[in-house]
Amino acid sequence: MEIFNIVVLAISGLMLFTLAGFLRLTNPIGNYWKNSGIKIENEVNMLSEVRGMSTLMLLGGLIIMLGAVLPEITLTSFIVAIMLFGGVAIGRLISFGVDGKPNKQIITGLITEVVFCSLHMFCLVNFLL
Repeated sequence: MEIFNIVVLAISGLMLFTLAGFLRLTNPIGNYWKNSGIKIENEVNMLSEVRGMSTLMLLGGLIIMLGAVLPEITLTSFIVAIMLFGGVAIGRLISFGVDGKPNKQIITGLITEVVFCSLHMFCLVNFLL
């Protein structure tokens, strides 16, 4: 089970660090269009919001990845992962109900977030037992 935990932490942490963090931080306009089908204008306030959230995801991904190699923070890493993946998924589900159905890329993101949140909850329960 320990190897499974390490793999889940490493893959999800790397995904958050690179895709939702680093790439969106360094190239928010191009990255959002490519991965989400969302066109972001070159507007300073929007870019500030995007880069702020991207940095949060980057640092969250870093904590999650560290949990794969540092047993002392594995519990923290699972909790951070559940909060990030679960929080974004819950927000998307609320938006789905309030705002309507998003595009296919966003729905794929939602499914990915639910899967990773579920994997981390499973790992957390087994880690605590």
